[in-house]
Amino acid sequence: EVQLQASGGGSVEAGGSLRLSCAASGISFDDYAIGWFRQAPGKEREAVACIGGDVPSTYYSDSVKGRFTVSRDNAKKMLYLQMNSLEPADTAVYYCVTGGSRLTSASTAYRYWGQGTLVTVSS
Repeated sequence: EVQLQASGGGSVEAGGSLRLSCAASGISFDDYAIGWFRQAPGKEREAVACIGGDVPSTYYSDSVKGRFTVSRDNAKKMLYLQMNSLEPADTAVYYCVTGGSRLTSASTAYRYWGQGTLVTVSS
C-alpha cells in the first residue's frame, strides 16, 4: 500500500516561511515524478511544484517561482517544499503526490495523493 504523509503546514504571517515535508512508503520512490498540488477554498486544484525522477528537472507554477523550492531525498523517500515570502494567496490545502510517469503539472498524471496539510497565510 502506497502512503504519503505530509506535515509542516500551519499558520504564518505574510512574508514568513514554512517547510512542508512528505514521507512516502510502499513505492519505488525514485522511479517517479513527485510534487505538490494545492487547493484553495472555492478554487480548482493546481500544481505548485513538481520534480522529475531524473533530478534536477523541476516545474513551478508562475505564482510561486522564485519563492518556493521543491526537493527530494530518494534515500529517505522524502519530498520537501520550502516556501518563502508567503502571501495570503498561498493559503490552501497542500497535497503531496507521486506516481507520475513523467514531470507534468497535470493532476491526472499522479496516481497517489497524500491527505493534505493546511497552510494559512494572514495579511
